[in-house]
Amino acid sequence: MKNKSIMIQGTASSVGKSILTAAFCRIFKQDGYDVAPFKSQNMALNSFITEEGLEMGRAQVVQAEAAKVVPNVLMNPILLKPSTDQKAQVIFMGKVHKNMSAREYHEFKPTLKHMIKEAYDQLSNQYDIVVLEGAGSPAEINLRENDVVNMGMAEISDSPVLLVGDIDRGGVFASIYGTIMLMTEEEKKRIKGVIINKFRGDVTILQPGLDMIEELTGVPVLGVVPYSHFRIEDEDSLSERFKFDQEKQGQLKVEILYLPHVSNFTDFNVFETQEDVHVKYVMRGEAISDPDVLIIPGSKNTIEDLIYLKNTGLAEQIIRLARSGKRIVGICGGYQILGNTLADPDHTESAITEIQGLGLLDTHTIFEKEKTTTQIKGRILSEKVPTLKDKIIQGYEIHMGQTVLGEKAEPFLTIEQRLDQTVKVLDGAISENGKIFGTYIHGIFDDLDFTRSFLNQIRNEKGLEDVTSTVESFEAFKEKEYDRLADVVRKHVDMDKVYEIMRNW
Repeated sequence: MKNKSIMIQGTASSVGKSILTAAFCRIFKQDGYDVAPFKSQNMALNSFITEEGLEMGRAQVVQAEAAKVVPNVLMNPILLKPSTDQKAQVIFMGKVHKNMSAREYHEFKPTLKHMIKEAYDQLSNQYDIVVLEGAGSPAEINLRENDVVNMGMAEISDSPVLLVGDIDRGGVFASIYGTIMLMTEEEKKRIKGVIINKFRGDVTILQPGLDMIEELTGVPVLGVVPYSHFRIEDEDSLSERFKFDQEKQGQLKVEILYLPHVSNFTDFNVFETQEDVHVKYVMRGEAISDPDVLIIPGSKNTIEDLIYLKNTGLAEQIIRLARSGKRIVGICGGYQILGNTLADPDHTESAITEIQGLGLLDTHTIFEKEKTTTQIKGRILSEKVPTLKDKIIQGYEIHMGQTVLGEKAEPFLTIEQRLDQTVKVLDGAISENGKIFGTYIHGIFDDLDFTRSFLNQIRNEKGLEDVTSTVESFEAFKEKEYDRLADVVRKHVDMDKVYEIMRNW
């Protein structure tokens, strides 16, 4: 079977499209096919930098990992990164195009249509199967005219569609029926199967409803996937991640601020694999407790998120933690927030020209118009965290600011390689007492040698013995999760019928 495709669409956002797309990618790969994911337009603040230095959505990176292929911007030609309620940064084929309002982008979409088709055709010609993912719901009839991500994309790629409904939120039969009934007759012909996701309970009790929805819509139900938790990044169930580990107890407490414009919170997924770590996301309206480590993550609008911290009293709490000797880590925007000042002379991020930071690192940040997007390798330079000195780290940069250090801060690490080029660039800063550090490098904690050394340093300071990770590597851990996901979906979805749909389309 060559150059076939299948598209996963949902009755709404957060029904599990992303995770099911990853599951299909792994299943097809296990069955011997070269497979790639594709999402024409992804709206997310979680992004990744490819080997070429191009930016794409992390959901498609996860799906590429499931398919065991190298992530490529062809898999996600358009990435929208909201910067305010009204505007988003439009990234096309990995490069920033411009900031647009919702209306401006809607008017711009027809121009993108042929470019999306070119990207898809290139990808389709390289792989046996492409698994496409939609966005939100295809029943958004006000957006149908210029649609390039749901049924519009199904038409561009000429793909059959599987419709996913989430039974956990209730009303699944109404949402399936209503979605299909709002489609045109041509669109309905593309819907070849329904998958009900996140089911809890006895499926035999559900069976009468399955029979009725098949009769009402004329579309077969191909499977009922049970409610499961996989430690896999999933754009469709972000809120579930922030709740899952709240009850897990551990000797070390890591708290992560959930900023209004938080980006790349997946930098910290690795902590969930460590048995001695309790992870808590500090949500809006919550206070910071007494963590061993507080992390300020990246942000798409650093200045606005800094104002949020000040207005909610969280800034004062962070400063008190610092004065009490607690460890505080800032990644990218979080690193900028820890500094003395943030200047935006060209109003790249906001209307504010300059603002005082938290003053916990002697640094000064200036926002620029050009975005830095690179993969890097580096080495920890500072001796103030002895267990980390000379550790090799890998990750990627996505930032529009440049930060300079004052006299009371020293660099945290040296970047030795950028996009396969040998360099020597200082990055980050660490405080005089070694308890506070910041860096622009995303993914720094994915290396378990680095992370365990960092955590064991804290354990030693608390009088606890070192702990060895029960996980061989974060990559190996994720591989097992992808296989576990594939096993569950293969067991509960009629894959023979899925293959038949693709062959006969």
